[in-house]
Amino acid sequence: MAVTFGEAWLELNDGLTYRDIIRSHDSGGGLSLIKFYSTKHHSSAPLLGAKNGTVGCRGSKMVRLVSRNCCLNLTRDRVSKISVSWSDGFCGLQITVDGKVVTDPDTVLRTGSELVYHRLPWKEPYAPHMLEVLFEDDHLIALNKPSGLQVLPGGLFQQRTVLTQLQWRIKNHELCPVPVHRLGRGTSGILLCAKTKFAKTRLAALFADKTSAVANRLQKKNIHFLRAHTNFCCDFGHIGVLLIRNLFVCRKVDNEVNKVGKMSKIYRALASGIINEDEVVIDQPIGTLKYPGVAKGLYVASLSGKPALSRVHVLKRDVQESVTVVQVEIQSGRPHQIRIHLSFIGHPLIGDPLYVTGGKPQCSVPETVDETFAEDGGYHRPANPVPGDCGYYLHAHQLVLCHPMTNETCFVADV
Repeated sequence: MAVTFGEAWLELNDGLTYRDIIRSHDSGGGLSLIKFYSTKHHSSAPLLGAKNGTVGCRGSKMVRLVSRNCCLNLTRDRVSKISVSWSDGFCGLQITVDGKVVTDPDTVLRTGSELVYHRLPWKEPYAPHMLEVLFEDDHLIALNKPSGLQVLPGGLFQQRTVLTQLQWRIKNHELCPVPVHRLGRGTSGILLCAKTKFAKTRLAALFADKTSAVANRLQKKNIHFLRAHTNFCCDFGHIGVLLIRNLFVCRKVDNEVNKVGKMSKIYRALASGIINEDEVVIDQPIGTLKYPGVAKGLYVASLSGKPALSRVHVLKRDVQESVTVVQVEIQSGRPHQIRIHLSFIGHPLIGDPLYVTGGKPQCSVPETVDETFAEDGGYHRPANPVPGDCGYYLHAHQLVLCHPMTNETCFVADV
């Protein structure tokens, strides 16, 4: 009988606290408190007309970084509206400067001043809360994560995460298992967590070594392959597609990678269109580009990106529905790797709101805001799709790894 656990989410989370130190380049020209928050944190502005105690604002650290990078692109009209928004709810915000509560928006800030802003609790969007235990011993726990549940806190989801459920289950946060890899919020399936610091260190090293091995071997094999096939042409004109046609090269890469240690992640996915080849190997590099709503950049197919390797096996073709069920093994661990690789070869995942053919986002326009607010505490939602959006069909089906304590090969599968 399967072991499951999970507690219903609380109505509101605990809010968030943000700290800023005023630097010398910030305080020049008599920087006021209202100007600081209106420009440095324009996306965190409270709702116009919000009453004290119910102020909602966009508050993740990621969003604050985006705000800092994008503030120069704001129009004067937009900045003006943001300033009015901050002023309207200023007295309801819990803001301190050097430990003292400040309610005057025109307070002039000095270099070295410490600002603390507490975002009031808000109701997070819906997320499932039940988790199934697939494997557990004194060192590891493997969970079956449902689609729609975020792994770690970030953005809107500060409470409704896998980590929170693990903390509630154990009660002692110091002994709480921690995830050693990530699954996208919309991805379901096996999530491995470490129960001890030693297991976490060993597993993190194993994942890192595997990715490094893929990168090193692909670089060497790609150089050799390019020299031997300089006259070969293909639709996309890139080595990632050349290797699709040359499985021998990639199998040699796989053999070299396996010497590092047994570890592989196998997923199942529903891809759009009919994939004609029974087996496709993709080594398209993955890099980042600037994208609204994603502070560190959106991961995409990129010639200048980091090496990544995916092996795709066709399980079933449905010609009538024009979809293909595939099994994908990845040994490198780039973010959104399967979504990017399958879209790169022209077969995006069914229901993927973000990635389209070519491994790029379907739109990349200046940031716009959907001010419907819903029940998210006034979080200004980007109109463009973002990586955390769900809707695609991707499931982490199997995991093979070397146990961090016994060095025995462990096989975990969601059946």
